[in-house]
Amino acid sequence: MESKQLKWVYLLILSLIWGSSFILIKKGLLGLSAIQVGSLRIIFASFFLLVIGSKSLTLIPELKWKYIAVTAFLGTFFPAFLFALAQTELDSSVTSILNSLTPLNTLIIGALFFGIGFQRKQLLGVLIGLLGSLLLVYNGAVNNPEQNYYYTLLVILASFCYATNVNLIKKYLSGLSPVSITTGNFVVLLIPSILILVFSGFPEQIYLEKTQTAVGFILILGVLGTGIANILFFKLIQLGSPVFAASVTYLIPVVAFFWGLLDNEMLTLVQFFGAFIILAGVYLSARK
Repeated sequence: MESKQLKWVYLLILSLIWGSSFILIKKGLLGLSAIQVGSLRIIFASFFLLVIGSKSLTLIPELKWKYIAVTAFLGTFFPAFLFALAQTELDSSVTSILNSLTPLNTLIIGALFFGIGFQRKQLLGVLIGLLGSLLLVYNGAVNNPEQNYYYTLLVILASFCYATNVNLIKKYLSGLSPVSITTGNFVVLLIPSILILVFSGFPEQIYLEKTQTAVGFILILGVLGTGIANILFFKLIQLGSPVFAASVTYLIPVVAFFWGLLDNEMLTLVQFFGAFIILAGVYLSARK
C-alpha cells in the first residue's frame, strides 16, 4: 500500500483507538483518582513496550535521548494527568472535543518556532474544524450547566503539549523507528510514574473490588490506547505532515460521542452537525 493511502489507514485506526480512550478514562475514575489513572496508564504502557521493543532502544543515538525525554513528558506524561483531571468534571465527549484544538496549535507552534510552512487550504481546514469544535463545546455547555468548565483549561494545555510534541518529533526524531521513539519515551517515564502511584495511596486500596475493576479499564487504556497507539501515531507523523498527524484529534470526538451515547451522555443534532463540520476540516487540513 502506498504511503498516501497508508496514512489514512493509520488515521482511521488511531481515531477509533483514541476516541475510545476517553470512555476508558471515565470508567477508570470510578475506582481510582485522576493521579492514579494517569500513572497506571503510563506504567502499563511502559511494561508492554519494554516487552515488545526493548531491543529497539539500542537504535537510539546518544544525542537523541534529550529529545526522547522532552517528547516523553510533553506527548505522554503531562497529558495523561491533565486529561484524567479534566474528566473529573467534564463528560468524556466534551473532553474529546476540546482535544481537537491540537491541529490549530500544531500549525501555530510549527510556524512560530520550527519554521514549518503551511498552505492557505490547510489553515482554512484547521479553522473550519475549530469552528465545528466550538459549536460542539458551546452546545455541551448549554446542555450540561452543572459541569465546571474551568477544567477545559487543562485540556487546552494538554493540546499545546501535544502540538509541541508533534513538531519536535517531525523535526528531530523522524529518522528513528516509531517503536524506538515510543519505547524510549516510556523508559524515561516509568520510574516517575511508579513513584507517583506509590505515594497516591494506591497500595492501600488495591484490594477494593471497584479499584480492581477500574485497573482493568486502565490496563486496556495503557496497552492499546497509549502503547500501541503511540507507535502508530509516530509512524503517521513520519508518513505525513505534523498538521495531518494532529488532525486525528478531529475524528476522535466522533468516536467518543458514540461511546458517550452508549454511556448515557447527551448527544444532540447540533453535535452531529458539528461533527460533520469537523470532518470537512480534516479533509482540507490534510491536503498538501
